Amino acid sequence: MAPPSSSRPRRYALLLTGLVVVAGAAFGLWNVIGGSASAPDFRFATVERGNVVSVVSASGTLNAVTTVLVGSQISGQIKELLVDFNAQVKKGQLLARIDPETYEIRVRQAEADLEAARTAQVQKQSDAAAQRSQALRAKISYDDAKQDLDRKQSLVEKGFISGAEADKARFVERGAAEAIRTSEAQVKSAEAQIANAAAVVRQREASLAAARNDLAKTAISAPVDGIVISRQVDAGQTVAASLNTPTLFTIARDLAEMQVEVAIDESDIGKIRERQRATFTVDAFAGRSFDGRVRQIRKSAQTVQSVVTYTVVVETPNPSLLLVPGMTANVRIIADTREGVLKVPNAALRWRPLGMTAARDDPAPAAVRGASGGGDAQARRQRLVDELKLDSGQQARLDEILAESRGKFAELRDVPEADRRTRGERLRAEVRQKIGAMLDGDQKTRYAQIVAEETGRVAVGSGRVFVPDSAGKPVEVRLRLGLTDGNATEIVSGDVAEGTRVIVGTVAAGAPQSPAGGAPRLPF
Repeated sequence: MAPPSSSRPRRYALLLTGLVVVAGAAFGLWNVIGGSASAPDFRFATVERGNVVSVVSASGTLNAVTTVLVGSQISGQIKELLVDFNAQVKKGQLLARIDPETYEIRVRQAEADLEAARTAQVQKQSDAAAQRSQALRAKISYDDAKQDLDRKQSLVEKGFISGAEADKARFVERGAAEAIRTSEAQVKSAEAQIANAAAVVRQREASLAAARNDLAKTAISAPVDGIVISRQVDAGQTVAASLNTPTLFTIARDLAEMQVEVAIDESDIGKIRERQRATFTVDAFAGRSFDGRVRQIRKSAQTVQSVVTYTVVVETPNPSLLLVPGMTANVRIIADTREGVLKVPNAALRWRPLGMTAARDDPAPAAVRGASGGGDAQARRQRLVDELKLDSGQQARLDEILAESRGKFAELRDVPEADRRTRGERLRAEVRQKIGAMLDGDQKTRYAQIVAEETGRVAVGSGRVFVPDSAGKPVEVRLRLGLTDGNATEIVSGDVAEGTRVIVGTVAAGAPQSPAGGAPRLPF
């Protein structure tokens, strides 16, 4: 049985509606596919002529050129305090006085001991004189006994007396000789006692000198002209100088000349030379810059958590006395300068067309894959794996290092702003050292190039940029590069001129973008 003629228009309407829906879906799909396949729009920067200044940045502490710590070599109670903070003092000026009573008593006791020793010395000298007199009498007695013996021997020979008389005289002569030896020994003993008494006198004199010296040290005097920048004691306080010398005052010799002691990383110390110009800022005077010069590069290395730094002393004039010791200075040491040279933004050196990676012999880094955000860490890791050709063991070790570093960098959020930058640089240096330790020779060379390019620490030898051709497609241009300041790099030679537009990124929807400043700085 045929369907009613009234149902046909309804079927035609439904069919037409379906065709419209399918056509609309196809048109939308074509727009999506066609739009995504359209050529991306590029963001450009211009090659320009100007100055390139390579700087080494670090932080340090302001100090006076000469700072003297005034202490006490003796113990006691502070009886008088004659100066306070910021007091101008002259060399030899009395600053404080320790209670001298105890030391005055010691001086009087030492004087009495010396007087007793001198009296004992006089007594010994008198005893020695008596012994010498006794020895002289013994010699006289011996001479008399000798003469008597000679006479009696002559009389015995002539038969006038018996031999017994001569024997008796001989015994007397021997006794007198022995008495001489005894008296001579007594004289030597007396002389030794005199020498001992003289030594005791000298000992008592030294004790008296020491007691007087201690008494003089109760007066604390300024060793130099300067200003008191610190005072650690108050009147009535007891000073104990048993094992070390306690510091009572700190005197800055001349605050019109200051210095900054800067900790420079070992990777940058080779750029530093004496008399290089430096600038620095302090938080107390925001927006104001101070000038200085490198005065000294100390050879002694400081190692903190496997990070090696060297102390560089930057001197700066301070005629207005605005700068005071202890301020934290953010220092920029000008390592090298190029004036009036062609320079290209570093972002252009880092940009690559989609799908292109950097060759191993090309020092310019590959573009970071993925947009800035949560994928950066993984992109950085993948970059190291690809460019350094890490094996499975090295990749596992790299993951351990990066996982450990993420925790440490997260802790920096709780660190005061003044210390965050310094600690961050140290953490980055520590991570770089750990990564470098697991690499072989060729890998270390390439890794050093990657770090140098990302941080702007050293000049790059060669690189490449991309410029649009007549059809708007990117064309590679090789360059020989010189000095870099981290944002722009000197062009030594290459087929570009002032005003040449170079590609620094893309703005097409869905395309990976390189931010204007280039790839994010590697945390390693």
